[in-house]
Amino acid sequence: MGGENPGRRRPQAVKALVFEKGRARVREVYPPRLRRGFARVRVLLSGICNTDLELLRGYHSFSGIPGHEFVGYVEGPADSAWTGKRVVGEINLGCGKCALCRGGLSRHCPRRRVLGILGHPGAHAELLTLPESNLREVPENVSDEQAVFTEPLAAACEILDQVAVSGETRAAVLGAGKLGTLCAAVLRNAGADVAVVKRGSRARERSFDLVVEATGSPAGMPRALALVQPRGTIVLKSTHHAPARFDAAPLVVNEVTVVGSRCGRFEPALEHLRRRTIDVRPLLSGQFPLARAGRALAEAARPGVRKVLVRPGP
Repeated sequence: MGGENPGRRRPQAVKALVFEKGRARVREVYPPRLRRGFARVRVLLSGICNTDLELLRGYHSFSGIPGHEFVGYVEGPADSAWTGKRVVGEINLGCGKCALCRGGLSRHCPRRRVLGILGHPGAHAELLTLPESNLREVPENVSDEQAVFTEPLAAACEILDQVAVSGETRAAVLGAGKLGTLCAAVLRNAGADVAVVKRGSRARERSFDLVVEATGSPAGMPRALALVQPRGTIVLKSTHHAPARFDAAPLVVNEVTVVGSRCGRFEPALEHLRRRTIDVRPLLSGQFPLARAGRALAEAARPGVRKVLVRPGP
């Protein structure tokens, strides 16, 4: 598979959203040459997430093409079994050789690249490339708009791979944004009693077995510490440019477990979408052509706005 010779000709330029020195603009770029074992994907839709906005603000000192939530059609190589299929893609590109990669944890490979975040051009473009091993076929009954949610829904499902959740679990989710809403839906589907704690709302302190911090703000962790009960668990989902500052003493005194939680397996997310056990459609806020990606970013950054999509094609 993937036997197409990358060739000596330079690939045709495509349009992409590019971040440079804190500024965003759409311009023509040359996509990466198609390496052996990689697929070329024509992007149908990409989703703007909080990580994209943080990258624009300076997170990771990022420059390049952002975007890691997408759905598209595989265009090549011609001899690949993936060609013609509608796909989403796992975002971490591991080395494939280290112990973590061999153990199925390429997302933690010390030499990994990450689609649209670290060392690999992202999905806010007409074309992208990914290893064929990263691709997952989208079920026929899942629309393009729903498929874009696979990556963030997989991140929400990751909680269940890390923490035991049952009908006895009392959970609080801090943050009523896109990721927080998906985390709450996944936990409810697993049987937990879930309270979504919005900014400014009240909840009884030290009363939750599990607190998911998904505010996207440095202020989220102190609030999570106040809500979790002794020997409870905090799942930390937020990434942000500014450091979080909090008193760590309650972690020790109350013997609280903190679990960092990032990416997740795509299979549970696609199954939720296929079976319609989690409805992502209410999370859609708008859709913009790639040519208006700057406007799309501004819209996505407005308070209360949910998922904003970018359509590279006509």
